[in-house]
Amino acid sequence: MISRLLVANRGEIARRIFATCRALGITTIAVHSDADADAPFVAEADLAVRLPGNTPAETYLRIDLVLAAARRAGADSVHPGYGFLAENAEFAAAVTDAGLTWVGPSAKAIAAMGDKMAAKALLADAGVPMLPTWTEAGQVTDFPVLVKASAGGGGRGMRVVRDPAGLAEAVASARREAAAAFGDGTVFIERYVERGRHVEVQIFGDTHGTVLALGERDCSIQRRHQKIVEEAPAVLPPGLRERLHAAAVAAGRAVDYVGAGTVEFLLAPDGEFHFLEMNTRLQVEHPVTEATTGLDLVRLQLLVAEGQPLPLTATPPAEGHAIEVRLCAEDPVQDFRPATGILHRFAIPGLIGEFTPTKGLRLDSGVVDGSTVGVHYDSMLAKLVAWAPTRAEAARALAGALARAELHGVATNRDLLVRVLRSPEFGAMEVDTGFLDRHAEVFAPLLPADRLPLVALAAALAGAAGRRASAPVLGGLPSGWRNVPAFPQVTRLTGADGEIEVRYRLDRAGALAEWSVSPTAASAGPDGSAAGGDATSGGDGVPAVAVAVVTPDRVVLDVDGTRRAFRVHRVGAEVFVAGPDGAASLTELPRFPLPTAQLAAGSLLAPLPGAVTRVHVEVGQRVTGGDLLLTLEAMKLEHPVLAPADGVVAELPVPAGDQVDTGAVLAVIDNSSSARLTPRRDLEPSNPQEDPR
Repeated sequence: MISRLLVANRGEIARRIFATCRALGITTIAVHSDADADAPFVAEADLAVRLPGNTPAETYLRIDLVLAAARRAGADSVHPGYGFLAENAEFAAAVTDAGLTWVGPSAKAIAAMGDKMAAKALLADAGVPMLPTWTEAGQVTDFPVLVKASAGGGGRGMRVVRDPAGLAEAVASARREAAAAFGDGTVFIERYVERGRHVEVQIFGDTHGTVLALGERDCSIQRRHQKIVEEAPAVLPPGLRERLHAAAVAAGRAVDYVGAGTVEFLLAPDGEFHFLEMNTRLQVEHPVTEATTGLDLVRLQLLVAEGQPLPLTATPPAEGHAIEVRLCAEDPVQDFRPATGILHRFAIPGLIGEFTPTKGLRLDSGVVDGSTVGVHYDSMLAKLVAWAPTRAEAARALAGALARAELHGVATNRDLLVRVLRSPEFGAMEVDTGFLDRHAEVFAPLLPADRLPLVALAAALAGAAGRRASAPVLGGLPSGWRNVPAFPQVTRLTGADGEIEVRYRLDRAGALAEWSVSPTAASAGPDGSAAGGDATSGGDGVPAVAVAVVTPDRVVLDVDGTRRAFRVHRVGAEVFVAGPDGAASLTELPRFPLPTAQLAAGSLLAPLPGAVTRVHVEVGQRVTGGDLLLTLEAMKLEHPVLAPADGVVAELPVPAGDQVDTGAVLAVIDNSSSARLTPRRDLEPSNPQEDPR
């Protein structure tokens, strides 16, 4: 039996596996990079072994280091989690060759399904419908197409190409991204189906010849080919579920599959389905299957790895409905680029459980309060799962918990997830992989623009209360007390939409007499006037506001006769305010700011920390708006840096291969009329008399 298990992974999946191991009495062993030394999964493991370095290539993708760690800690088994080496046949073979128990399918099965082209051929022979597929760009005869990584999933190395002109670069970029994420840059190309649904079947096999389908999931809501909302069971027409399950079981039997696996299909608008791939591992979205079946899939993995038979002989019926969302560190203001920083507060209300099958609200998280979100790994912070008797109830509960969550310090995709869950189209099951492309409205922030002034006022009042509470003397005086009370208090804040100036005046009794917020893109009215006014009377569409409660962390305002409560959390100059309409992150500006260095006009700044992998231009080169200047790699994704306007490249201070922090100058584009080109050497005449001009 398994007694000491090493998890060759990190983050929430390591914590998930540890939770089941603790329930079974199995000693847990973590491996960790230097960047993960203080991560929650390391603290929760019984034993932990350092893998020197930070990047996946230096650490979690090193088979030799992981096996050495297993020997050092006395492990008798290895669980690969998902991602990294989870679908690496060489790793599976090396683990078994070392005399350790491998918690997963055989190396032979991994290799068979890992070669996605061979897998397609294998299942085509079994009668499973296939999409047209090619291995080289020159073979493609039909567009649009999808370039995909052969060695992994999660949207890594995936590109949609709609015409031949962009295919070569898409293939090259996909290969680089796949190599960085999985250690294998092999890609292939298949026909892209518009408005298809991504439906996958969870299968499980044991060493006694049993292969079962444990239900299916709909993972159609995707952004940049990465799943962000998953649910079980899928909403399917009569008869289709049975056909999908049969095809998935046939795929498993074709390779004598053992352990947890997922067979992915694309459901076309005409109702036909096509095989996409088989993932020979546990999926990120496995909790929704656990919620609807009551099964602990990690426990089943461990039992099967020990040689025990599956404790069920037929597909279990699905009970109720479960929906999962992937909460990611991504900045909506920066086109959802990965975000970094310190997570000052991470609190989800209403949780019933964590990491194991739960009826209600479940959280699987890789972070806690104080966690640092860096640049080396995937941007996913956590998975939040809601189970309810019906799909509508599950969506409502999940959206409500997300909306009330306190996520302070790092930008996230929370608002997008809530709007998707609350959208009428999602409620009507009008979903497919192009859902987000058609529904731009779900990208709007939850907080309405006309509510930002109240949020800013709450931040200013709470800040003043905090200063009074910590004042060494005269802390009991009313806020802003002075002999001439006619002058307002002023607080300057900055947020996603620019600078906000809050002015308010309290009367002698400490009641709010008047207030205003300076106009910004988010808060100004059509005439450009500021929001606010006489606090008691309102007028001209401005709400009458009275202060009911003010503390450093809670403000209650009576707005036109309705009380609105705001939670306020302050960390240094950062102020996080959550109210009934949404949340905002603000920064209080100093009253007397210090002078700062001025950037050169045309400076392009790094939107996030990362590595400059390629520089595509030279100093002195003329560029057109939209031209690719540099490629920045962060969190296993490539981020193009484009010229904002026509001009000449004046500076390129960062060479390829260098790491940069957020805000570093990557390039300077001179678009002035005096910008000078650097002559290309191939156009310089060898003899002045032979000037080609």
